[in-house]
Amino acid sequence: MQPERGPLELTELPDPKPRANEVLLRVQVCGVCHTELDEIEGRLSPTRLPMVLGHQVVGRVEAKGALVRGVEIGDRVGVAWIFSACGQCPQCLRGCENLCAEFQATGREQFGGYAELMTAPAAFVHPIPASLTDIEAAPLLCAGAIGYRSLRLANVGDGDSIGLTGFGASAHLVLKLIRYQLPNANVYVFARSKAARCFALELGAVWAGDTNEPAPVRLAAIIDTTPAWTPIVRALENLAPGGRLVVNAIRKEHADQQTLLKLNYADHLWMEKEIKSVANVTRQDVREFLELAAKLRLEAKVSLYPLAAANQALWELKSGQAVGAKVLVIQGPT
Repeated sequence: MQPERGPLELTELPDPKPRANEVLLRVQVCGVCHTELDEIEGRLSPTRLPMVLGHQVVGRVEAKGALVRGVEIGDRVGVAWIFSACGQCPQCLRGCENLCAEFQATGREQFGGYAELMTAPAAFVHPIPASLTDIEAAPLLCAGAIGYRSLRLANVGDGDSIGLTGFGASAHLVLKLIRYQLPNANVYVFARSKAARCFALELGAVWAGDTNEPAPVRLAAIIDTTPAWTPIVRALENLAPGGRLVVNAIRKEHADQQTLLKLNYADHLWMEKEIKSVANVTRQDVREFLELAAKLRLEAKVSLYPLAAANQALWELKSGQAVGAKVLVIQGPT
């Protein structure tokens, strides 16, 4: 992906109309996520084209379908990666709608928030706490919510040593969350960018090193938020016996054969180490995290872009420029 040849095209589409169970949103802001790069570069192709990307959406309800209850015109709501799920399969019935075979993703199966208007099922939009601005809320809908789920899956306790490999939008929120919820935990950060490592230390990490550096201690758990395979191999080397690696990525870039050959049982999997993937999010994840973030005043570091600069934001995300989250401003945010 080259910055002078942006993959996204700004165009006019017909205004969407909400169906009976949907609401129409006037989008205020939309966060930019690495998953959009996965879609653009073919690792997670949209199910149809053209597709409007974007799944960290904050907007105002402008209209609603005849069957909608509990959501009113003028409400400020968010839309996350989970656009819908069937609600009837065994996974949905046991609270795992993120694993539903009919899971629909915002900006992949259905049009997302890189737009002035979008529709979404009323049951899958999320009230935004009054204390959060639009810009503050947008990264929480994916980077924050998936980080929240990842931390729960890491199954760590206060006082543990925890690693974060990759330090972008999601990981910097996880570090802040650990500082609030597990004040005696020690956080170790692995990042290729010197700026990201410095940022991690500013936020309270006890150590920050390059992806290929060994941590000074063995870690109870590591959360990986990178698009690459090398950090997986390095993370497994840094786990303590019985440690867990949580992979927070929808897709990984194609592995270099030399990287795969470096994975061996004794160094990477022996001593009951675990690997746990994170698949999507549930509505409960999003809503719990929004409330927690509002209570704790958990704010992301954010860079802002106009909608017309979406390609530039994506290029900077791909090339590792700047730290924190990136948000497109569609209307005047509140």
